[in-house]
This record gives sequence, C-alpha cells and structure tokens, in this order.
Amino acid sequence: MPADETASAEGAPLGETEAAQFEALKAEAAALREQVLRFAAESENTRRRAEKEANDARAFAIQKFARDLLGVADNLSRAMSAAPESADSVVKNFVIGVEMTEKELQAAFERNGLKRIHPARGEKFDPHKHQAMMEQPGTDVAPGGVVDVMQSGYELLGRLIRPAMVAVAARSPGASAGGGDGAANPYAANDAATDGSGGSVDRRA
Repeated sequence: MPADETASAEGAPLGETEAAQFEALKAEAAALREQVLRFAAESENTRRRAEKEANDARAFAIQKFARDLLGVADNLSRAMSAAPESADSVVKNFVIGVEMTEKELQAAFERNGLKRIHPARGEKFDPHKHQAMMEQPGTDVAPGGVVDVMQSGYELLGRLIRPAMVAVAARSPGASAGGGDGAANPYAANDAATDGSGGSVDRRA
C-alpha cells in the first residue's frame, strides 16, 4: 500500500478521536459551569438566610424592651396633644422640653429599627398594620379609609409588634355589602380573616 494512502487511512480515525474529545470537553465545561452557578446560588441563599436569621435574632432580643417603651411614647404623645396653645413662658418651655423628648425617643426608635405606624387621614385601611376600632362618618374620606388614629402602631425590623388603632370611614347607608360600585367598606371583608386583630401581631416575648 502506498505511503500516502496509509496516512489517509490513518488520518480519518484520528480526526474522529479529536472530535470526540472536543465534544467531551464541551460537555465537561458545561457541567462545570452549571455546578459553579449552582454553588453561587446556594451561597447567595445561605447569605440571605443568615442575614434574615440575624435580623430575627436582633428583633427578638429587643422586642420586649421595645414594647415596654411604647407606653412611654404613648404618654409623651398624649402630653403633646393636651398641651395648651396659649400659656406663659414657663409652660411653653416645659412643652418644648416634652416635644424634644418625644422627638429624641422616636429618633432612637428609628435608629434601632422600630418604626411608628401612623396612617394619614384618608389612607387606605391595611389589615396587616391597622386595627379598626370603630366606624365614623367621613364625607371627605372614601369608605374604609382611615378617618382618625387613636393609637399609633409600631413595627420592629419589618415585624408588626402593635397595630395602629384607627377609626375608618363608614359605608354609605344605601350601599350594599357586596356592591361592585366601590362603595362597600373595604375593611369589613378583612375582619373575618384577621379576627379583628388588625393583622398578624408578633406576641412573643
């Protein structure tokens, strides 16, 4: 057999071997890439889970202390609401002192992840953050909107520890409970689901 025919005959099997090796390397590279992506996703999930657990541990550690301070915040707020508009300089200075104390307490709350929930008039009732205590006529507020806040609520690092106690705008007398015209009181349908608790409140500690 001539030499060139031998090379040709031997060259064909060599090309098939290289192609097979190339395909094997491609498959191995794809498998390694998938493994790297999976490890990266698992690492990110682990980081997020650790961060959540750390936040939960922090919230649980200061939750009881935060609750004990809510009464202080409530009393300062009531004192400011009852402060006389016109008074002598001594009383005015005392009121200013109380106001500064309340602001500093709220700032300390904010720095430690304790956020006050005080919905504005007309804000939509949120069963996860608000607790409806009564209905009131509110001609300028849509049915189910907040008319007044009787007590501020608080959440600690995103966890509700006390809902805001609110009065909501009453449904118009002629509106049906299941009417589709938007006149039905939105919060009424949520009372059964929340058992009147105004949302899920964490009562541990």
